[in-house]
Amino acid sequence: MSTESSKRKAPAGERVADWADGRLGIYSLAKANMRKIFPDHWSFMLGEVCLYSFIIIILTGVYLTLFFHPSMQEVTYHGSYVPMQGMHMSDAFQSTMHISFDVRGGLLIRQIHHWGALIFLAAMFVHMMRVFFTGAFRKPREINWLFGFLLFVLGMFTGFTGYSLPDDLLSGTGVRFMEGAILSVPIIGTYISMFLFGGEFPGSDFVPRFFSIHVLLLPGIMLGLLVAHLILVFYHKHTQFPGPGRTNKNVVGMPLLPVYMAKAGGFFFLVFGVIAAVAAIATINPIWAIGPYRPDQVSTGAQPDWYMGFSEGLIRVMPGWEINLWGHTLVLGVLIPLIIFPLVLVSIAVYPFIESWVTGDKREHHLLDRPRNAPTRTAFGAAWISWYFVLLVGGGNDLWATHFHLSINAITWFVRVGFFVVPVLVFIATRRICLGLQRRDRDKVLHGRESGIIKRLPHGEFVEVHEPLSQEQLHTLTAHDQPKPLEIGSEVDENGVERKVGRTTKLRAKLSKGFYGEGTQIPKATAEEYEEITSGHGHH
Repeated sequence: MSTESSKRKAPAGERVADWADGRLGIYSLAKANMRKIFPDHWSFMLGEVCLYSFIIIILTGVYLTLFFHPSMQEVTYHGSYVPMQGMHMSDAFQSTMHISFDVRGGLLIRQIHHWGALIFLAAMFVHMMRVFFTGAFRKPREINWLFGFLLFVLGMFTGFTGYSLPDDLLSGTGVRFMEGAILSVPIIGTYISMFLFGGEFPGSDFVPRFFSIHVLLLPGIMLGLLVAHLILVFYHKHTQFPGPGRTNKNVVGMPLLPVYMAKAGGFFFLVFGVIAAVAAIATINPIWAIGPYRPDQVSTGAQPDWYMGFSEGLIRVMPGWEINLWGHTLVLGVLIPLIIFPLVLVSIAVYPFIESWVTGDKREHHLLDRPRNAPTRTAFGAAWISWYFVLLVGGGNDLWATHFHLSINAITWFVRVGFFVVPVLVFIATRRICLGLQRRDRDKVLHGRESGIIKRLPHGEFVEVHEPLSQEQLHTLTAHDQPKPLEIGSEVDENGVERKVGRTTKLRAKLSKGFYGEGTQIPKATAEEYEEITSGHGHH
C-alpha cells in the first residue's frame, strides 16, 4: 500500500501575515520593540494622562463635528429649550443648543470634550514640570522638550479656538478681548484682525475660520508632534530615577508587552472614566444660561479657561499707558503684555540650551535628578509657577473681588507688586529648602535614620538610636553628581602676558557660579566620612 505525503497548507491568516511581513517587516519590527523596557514610577503616568486625554478629545471632537454648523448666519431658535424660543442667534449657537438638548448624549459628549481639553493641558503642564524639575530635558532630549512645549502652546490656542466656536456671550467676550489685543500691534494689527474676522468685528467669517483652525490645522500639527515625541521617547529610551543597577546605559523596569500594555490599557479606561464622571457631575460652559453673543453686551464674570488666565492677567493689571508717535497711538497697556507673553514662552522653550551653555554640560543623561540636588533649577521652576499663579489671580481679579468682598483695585495692585516680588521670594525660599533637604540626606547617610527609640548610656546620657540605611538607600542618596562651576583661570598666561577674556566667557562663568558655586549645594558624604562614623569613633 502506498501513501502520498503532502505538505500541510498554512491557514489563511498566517499566509496573509507572512505576506505582509515579507514586504513591510512588521514581525521583525514588533519583535524588536514589543519587549522594550519601561521604568515603573508613578510620575511617568503623567505623560500617559496627556496622551489618553488627547485621544478622548479627538474621539469626542469627531462626534461633535457631525452636528455642529460652523456658520454665523442669523437664524431664529425653535428648539427644545423653551426660554430661548423665538430668539435670534447664529447658526453656530443654535447647532450647539441642538447638540446639548436634542442629540442623544450630545451634552455629555460636549462636557467630556471640554473637560478633556482642560485636563489635557493641566496634565501637560504638570508633565512638563516633572521633566523640568528632574532634568529630563538634558542631552539628548532637548528636541523632545521643544516638541512637548509646542504641544502645550498649540493646545492652548486649540482650546481657545474651540471654546469660541459656540458663539455664546462668554466666548464672544473672549474673542472681543483677543481682537482688542491684536489691534494694539503696530502696523500689522489691523490686517491680522481683518483676516481673522473677514471685516470689522465680529464680521461674518470668524466662526468658520476658527472651526477650520480648531478641527484641521492645529490638531493635525499636534498629532504630528505627538507622533514625533513618542518616536523620540522610543529611540532615546525612557529616563529613570537613580537606584541600584540603574545607569546611563540601561533601563530597569517592565517590558512593553504584556505588562506595560495591560497596565496602560486599564489606565486609559480609568482616565476616560474619571473625565466622563467629572463631565457628568460638573457642568461647564452652560451656553443656555449665558445666551448668544451680541457685540453690544458683555458677560459678567467673563473668564477664560485657566491656561489663558496668564495672558489675561498680564493685560488686566498693566496700567493703561499710551504714547503718540508720528501721529499714531501705541497702546502700551496691551502691547507690553503681548511682548512679555511670547518672551516668557520662548524662555521656557530654550531653557535646556541655556542651562547646557551655562554649565558646560555636554554629556548624555538618562538618569534623572532629584529636584533637591539641582536647587537653582528647582528654584527657577518654582519661581515661574508662582509668577504664573500671581498672574492667574490678576486674570480673575473681578471674581476675587466679588467672592471675597475685596477691593478690585487692591487686588490689582497686589498683582502688580507680586509680579516682581513673589517670584524672587519663592526662588530664595525654594533654594534654601533644597539645601535643607540635601543637608538632611547627608545626615541620613552618615548617621542613619531616626528610629524614635531612646537609649540611656551607662553614664546617664540619653541618646536616640539611629538605624543604618540599606545599601539601596545609601546608593540613591549619594549617586548624584555635584558639578563644579566653570573657571576663567588666571588673567595672565605662563609668559606673563595678559589673557583676553571675552564678555561672553565672563558672563558664562558668573552664571555657572550661580548654578554650582559656593552656597548652592551641600557636599555629599564621602566614603571616608561614612567609614569613620560607622566605625564607632565619637558616634553613639
